Amino acid sequence: MTDFDADLDVDPALAAVVLEIEHHAAGEGWDRPARLYALVDTAQLVEREPALAAAMGLDSASAEGSFTPVEQELLVPDQPLEVALESIAWPPEVTGCAAVVERLVLPPDADPLIPDDPASAEEFAREHPDRQEVRIVAGATRAGATYCALRLRAHDDDQSVVGGADLVPGLLQLLVATLEEENQG
Repeated sequence: MTDFDADLDVDPALAAVVLEIEHHAAGEGWDRPARLYALVDTAQLVEREPALAAAMGLDSASAEGSFTPVEQELLVPDQPLEVALESIAWPPEVTGCAAVVERLVLPPDADPLIPDDPASAEEFAREHPDRQEVRIVAGATRAGATYCALRLRAHDDDQSVVGGADLVPGLLQLLVATLEEENQG
């Protein structure tokens, strides 16, 4: 199966909301803290919270088959998102979730040179001459759909955003885990 064929299985509502979040994050620029979003079914939001939906410009016609992102406050702002996700469980009304993070990416040939110590590894990445800064927006749904959008700082334009169902598997795995039933309290 080619990558193109794999993308035929992408949930269009999830892809749309991930790209919407990415576009919003791009408008705010770089060097921003991680962000976390609950994804709610827009039709259910319109039905349950009509005043809020109206204030957001949503109606039943625009609600069909879409998600509305609701930004969440991270409980410990300086804590890495990956650590925070380990303690998050969403209520049943939340259909999915999405996260925005900025990371340094190194070329594959740098992998064997990365120190084991996390602080040393971070310094190594910051100082590597071939590092790339990337903004990652990853989303997942309770139904098992995933989607990511990546934007390199060196190619900071909407046409250069790369999307796909499994571009950042580690982060997607953490997001999916927050939606699993056994995590619910």
